[in-house]
Amino acid sequence: MDSSEARQRALVLVDKPSIVMMLGTVDAQGAPEIKAMVKMRNDGLRRYWFCSNTSTRRAEVLKHNGRSCLYAYEYAPDAEPLVCRGVMLAGTAELSWDDDLRRSLWQDFMTLYYPQGPLDPDFVVVQFTAERGNYYEGLENADFTV
Repeated sequence: MDSSEARQRALVLVDKPSIVMMLGTVDAQGAPEIKAMVKMRNDGLRRYWFCSNTSTRRAEVLKHNGRSCLYAYEYAPDAEPLVCRGVMLAGTAELSWDDDLRRSLWQDFMTLYYPQGPLDPDFVVVQFTAERGNYYEGLENADFTV
């Protein structure tokens, strides 16, 4: 598979509504950390928006080091043939308290986490911007630029 085909397959994968995405960061001691995140929106392969709490360790880490990666995967061991594919995107993540952005991503269920609504001071948006990626499927992988 060439880089163009890998990029196209990666886009199909990240656009699936049920896909699991993991955000990887590096803590102050240089140790990698990874966390499952719910994708609120994406703009192709380039940009992704997630919601988090300002008070989380992840937010604290991103204030000091935005270098990060996303990993999205699909695994269906009972499918015929077996489905195992994933995409790693490397780039940067930053925090945003932009009121318009927070309102645009707001969903009613979020009051459980942010009782003051979309402008709750503990509600922050994590915006990830990808620079490059690697797509894996069927024992093949290919690098691509975003």
